[in-house]
Amino acid sequence: MQKIISIENGITRHPLWRMAEPVNFELLDHEHIAIIGPNGGGKTMLVDILINKHPLLMKDPSYDFRPSRKPLASDNIKYITFRDNYGGDNDRQYFLQQRWNSMEIDKDTPTVHQLLEEAYRLCGEDTPTRRTWQQHLYKLFRLDTLLDKYIILLSSGEMRKFQLVRTLLSEPRVLIMDNPFIGLDAGTRDQLRKLLTILSQESALQIILVLSKIDDIPDMITHVVEVRQKVVGAKQTISDYLAKRAPFPQRVLSTEKEQEILSLPEGKSGSESTDEIIRMSHVSIQYGKKVILKDLDWTVHNGERWALSGENGAGKSTLLSLVCADNPQSYACDISLFGHRRGTGESIWDIKKHIGYVSPEMHRAYKKDLPAIRIVASGLKDSVGLYVKPTEEDYEICRKWMRIFGLEGLEQQTFLKLSSGEQRLVLLARAFVKDPQLLILDEPLHGLDNTNRRLVKDIIEAFCKRKNKTMIMVTHYQEELPACITNHLEL
Repeated sequence: MQKIISIENGITRHPLWRMAEPVNFELLDHEHIAIIGPNGGGKTMLVDILINKHPLLMKDPSYDFRPSRKPLASDNIKYITFRDNYGGDNDRQYFLQQRWNSMEIDKDTPTVHQLLEEAYRLCGEDTPTRRTWQQHLYKLFRLDTLLDKYIILLSSGEMRKFQLVRTLLSEPRVLIMDNPFIGLDAGTRDQLRKLLTILSQESALQIILVLSKIDDIPDMITHVVEVRQKVVGAKQTISDYLAKRAPFPQRVLSTEKEQEILSLPEGKSGSESTDEIIRMSHVSIQYGKKVILKDLDWTVHNGERWALSGENGAGKSTLLSLVCADNPQSYACDISLFGHRRGTGESIWDIKKHIGYVSPEMHRAYKKDLPAIRIVASGLKDSVGLYVKPTEEDYEICRKWMRIFGLEGLEQQTFLKLSSGEQRLVLLARAFVKDPQLLILDEPLHGLDNTNRRLVKDIIEAFCKRKNKTMIMVTHYQEELPACITNHLEL
């Protein structure tokens, strides 16, 4: 049997990237593997070894990419992390600003067609065979309606399609995807599963998925490799793994930590007596010719907990940008927040001081490699970095919330060296640290393993038991909604 990737007793040269035990791993022809394990367990470290990002001592990984004729591992293995990159790292902040600030599309903003054609040219010589493969991909992914769309206007589901097609144009032998299903609505998740199945059957493509949520394992997966405490387990068939997997935990938050949350003093921000937290009347938002929201009426009262739902591209992120005072178009709309109409003299900081917020978009753009406790402390000042030195009292509050979120011992670990799941927990602690009146949680369980998903749900439910606590939560998984939800809005 052909060994596409083979690693025997692999130990990285740099001690910082070493697993707890030597790595043994094989990917055989016609196998499709799910790498699973808890947050911080070492899944990404294993992938970095597979793609030869961190060289090994003594013996490098062995590759056999036949029938591909491309000699380099970098040409045959493609890794998609799905950070929804709308450009290079230097362009990311530009995108975040342009998305909310522009009424018209910048003339230099590329379309999907332009970026895909550029990727096609960079991947090799233009031949009839390659053009046929390109056309097949466009048809398979139904890109006809997306080709003329500007890249910054793609929804999360559309961005997944774009990234996959751009990557597949290079005809890789191995495709590795990190949590490809997060942020996708149920219909798009089903479509992606079908597309992966078709790709695995129609091409000489080996697929490796890195998954935190076990329920996301698609049917085309043949084997599972579990990574825990930086130890790579033996490869096992999908049927053997599913037969032995642990049940979903019913509760994780301890009674002591729940009591810590419940016993927090009442807020002193002065807006707790306001009955209407949010009021929107006939709100419409439009970018160029694209209408995002139209004649929306919505009122959120003090103490309500809302579930906000809708398909990818329905306008959920735009709606939350109005609430968080990030969207300048709010000044042209009839919107009141915490009893004050927008545009009557309040600053965005007057609004943000009442709000704790986390979202996939914030996570993707957060590039500050500060110690985790300083990231949490930045939530006290509503800043991305930390520009005001916290007091020891501030740091004690931060340590308390990090303990509640299971982040003990990671206070001084820098943010970008944490796993993606650990980063999400740090950003959640940042959202809770100032004990906000309004919690806005956009896909808060993104990338979390089963235990941490249950932990965060327990924390949300405990937090919302308190007086004058209002919440808006977005998720594409109905089972992720906490029991405290009182109202629903579907866009």
